[in-house]
Amino acid sequence: MSDLVFYTNPMSRGRIIRWMLEEVAQPYETKVLSWETGETKSAEYLAINPMGKVPAIVHDGVVVTECGAICAYLADAFPQAGLAPSVTSSLRGPYYRWLFFGAGPIEQAVGAKAVGFEPSVEQRASLGFGSMEDVQNLLEGAVRDRAHLVGESFTAADLYLAAHLSWGMNFGTIEKRPAFETYTARHLARPAAVRADEIDNALIAQAQAAG
Repeated sequence: MSDLVFYTNPMSRGRIIRWMLEEVAQPYETKVLSWETGETKSAEYLAINPMGKVPAIVHDGVVVTECGAICAYLADAFPQAGLAPSVTSSLRGPYYRWLFFGAGPIEQAVGAKAVGFEPSVEQRASLGFGSMEDVQNLLEGAVRDRAHLVGESFTAADLYLAAHLSWGMNFGTIEKRPAFETYTARHLARPAAVRADEIDNALIAQAQAAG
């Protein structure tokens, strides 16, 4: 058994973490959990993530859940991959900012839109994301005419936001703005992203053939 175990479903946010794992290029074991058979709600898995959601990783006995946290953890656990600024770098601040912007306002705004909730002007003051328009406008300004969010190299923050934007544009929860399409296309062409997609798409095909 590997000292890095990845719990996922290929039709989930686990695709973000698959990409991250391919970027760090360390051996890992994949455990695909089925919603239909209740594996994500099994006692065994609930001991790892009581929310009963994927993805999750277990690394040397350490459990990490939540996509943003897993990305940050893997970048620090495997610094040789160069996916995070040094802890002493001034870039660490904006790196954290964009990682947590993905985990906070983007997730909240996309989730609200997916269930048909459009906050009123009065409600926006009580919500961390304000409105979907606020989130998209800020993101557009951040990625327009820029290859990377932080400094001059690709980081876990780019991976996390590019994955969010790609997913959202595919499912109609984020607008297909030219700046978003250019930014995501650049990063989704990375070899690790291509490998990750191939792995998860093959798992989906296998499940469909067996079903």
